[in-house]
Amino acid sequence: MAKFVSDKIRKKSAARLAAVQATYMIAYSQLPVDEVVQDFLQGEVGNYLIAENEQGGEETVPVEPMDKEYFERVVRGVHSEKENLEKSLNLFLSEGRSLESCDGTLQALLLCAMYEIANTTDLDVKVIIQEYVDMAYAFFSKNEPKMVNALLDQIAKQVR
Repeated sequence: MAKFVSDKIRKKSAARLAAVQATYMIAYSQLPVDEVVQDFLQGEVGNYLIAENEQGGEETVPVEPMDKEYFERVVRGVHSEKENLEKSLNLFLSEGRSLESCDGTLQALLLCAMYEIANTTDLDVKVIIQEYVDMAYAFFSKNEPKMVNALLDQIAKQVR
């Protein structure tokens, strides 16, 4: 039996994925925030992702439509609060580890998650954490998803 997920939830999940991608693009392409946001909103980037197929290979699949307002809110929020978000994340990371030493995708994911945990009080924090942990599993196969889960749980207990 397929699990029921509303259209609203799917659109918010797609917005989170796009926000992580856009945050990464802004950081590493050094493109202006407005340009990256517009490229995503107009569908010029972020329409497809690579997924495993049943034969164990990879294929390009279209991304679910996203909640465009939510996407823009997260991306612009991360950008405007980036310095404070980075400082906060560095306080939560284990000793000897810094945000700057993390993979770029992981940095973008953590920045978006931290922003949402701190600024999206109308959503259950467990839902936010689970979304980003699931995303970490999609991007990484080692210890990163477990670290993301533990880190976001710790942040949520302090911030909320």
